[in-house]
Amino acid sequence: HSISRTSPNLAFVPACLPPDPADVEELQRFISNSKRLFVMTGAGISTESGIPDYRSEGVGLYARTDRRPIQHAEFVRSASARQRYWARNFVGWPQFSSHQPNRAHLVLRDWEKLGKLHWLVTQNVDALHAKAGSQRMTELHGCTHRVFCLDCGDQILRSELQEHFEALNPTWKAEAFGVAPDGDVFLTDEQVRNFQVPACRKCGGILKPDVTFFGDTVSREKVNFVHQRLAESDSMLVAGSSMQVYSGYRFALAAREKQLPIAILNIGPTRLDHFASLKLNSRCGELLPLIV
Repeated sequence: HSISRTSPNLAFVPACLPPDPADVEELQRFISNSKRLFVMTGAGISTESGIPDYRSEGVGLYARTDRRPIQHAEFVRSASARQRYWARNFVGWPQFSSHQPNRAHLVLRDWEKLGKLHWLVTQNVDALHAKAGSQRMTELHGCTHRVFCLDCGDQILRSELQEHFEALNPTWKAEAFGVAPDGDVFLTDEQVRNFQVPACRKCGGILKPDVTFFGDTVSREKVNFVHQRLAESDSMLVAGSSMQVYSGYRFALAAREKQLPIAILNIGPTRLDHFASLKLNSRCGELLPLIV
């Protein structure tokens, strides 16, 4: 995979001061003392790759617009909701799928190669850790680069589905108004009305991205698997997440119960601040590369 060597895209990164040398030293000590590090990442690690998040002050989707992500029940229940979702996703996909990992993703991949990082859990659905080459990894909320059928379970690549969309909608055109965190864009109802959505090629069922939408739950098997990896670990680093969503927060609670040291690297407050051993308010792509 080609990795972007250009300077980070800071359009969606909240303002923060450069890392304090004392902070760098503290995180260095934390990482040096870790033999089997468990890392959990969130949207704040991908903002430097040009992907907006939901909650960042001033620059997140919730701060900039009144838009909210699609709910699982709405997607399953309503054909028009699916039509709207896929039309927006179709327009946003070429740009969203072209985002590349930044320095933070590459550092975590390197820690894995060195045997320092025991397991990585990402709450992101952007495939940037996979593009960076991370392998000891769980995509907690799935990945937008895969699509599956709700009826028969058949899986296809999202890039393949893009070709089906193009074949079904040869003359359909739409101008995008701003990109959202999960790759869709904002379109008017008028634009969406004539967009055709393909059914599953095997059974004619409903196609859905392989991601956990808001209001849905992560599978019990996946949660148990992550708890096992955490049980094998001796420390936890949270990078780029306020941990507001319980599906990720539960693992921080489990780490606290096991009395593991927890370090947080995130711009702005998080749900763990009151029980973390270390809290750093810096950009992931600026601070992580300073750790040796």
